[in-house]
Amino acid sequence: MLAILYFLPLLLSSAAIAITYKTLLDPYFGLSAGLGIPALAQDWLGDTTLVWYVLVFIIAWQFIPFHTLIYQGGVRQIPRQLYEAAEIDGAGRVSQFFHITLPQLKYTIITSSTLMAIGALTYFDIIFVLTGGGPGVATRILPLDMYLTGFRGNEMGVASCLAVILVVFGLLLAMGIQRLGGTDATSSQLEGGV
Repeated sequence: MLAILYFLPLLLSSAAIAITYKTLLDPYFGLSAGLGIPALAQDWLGDTTLVWYVLVFIIAWQFIPFHTLIYQGGVRQIPRQLYEAAEIDGAGRVSQFFHITLPQLKYTIITSSTLMAIGALTYFDIIFVLTGGGPGVATRILPLDMYLTGFRGNEMGVASCLAVILVVFGLLLAMGIQRLGGTDATSSQLEGGV
């Protein structure tokens, strides 16, 4: 039952999550009014500082289960024999983590980091539904700016240029993460190659 609750955000639509949180965070009709807790009656989406904390919380709440699945799959692929050999050699839990688990999760970390970085660059739906780029232009990120410029401002050329910048920056970022992780594709993760 707890697993279902934990992975529920992964199954929900980002727009539905944004609408739900927008309703819950309303200072007059949301959670604060329903529970009668005055400390929650803040303008969460109208304050330029608080809105970023809210966005980071919501996005983390939605995607932590996904990255947990990725890491859980990576950990399950590590052969138990490596840990048994380390225990025979007298390695403790901390030593096993830094010398076995972390090196074996190298490709999992690269994959997860790339997905997070590219996802952060292309994130649109929750910010669009929740804040629309506001308050003011506090949450107007590049994908949202591209949409507003192209479809609301009717400047498709500028929006296309923003899209190209976004793709090039995302490609460079993904290549940088790959380079940080090393490029030796011939080493085997199961053989302990790092």
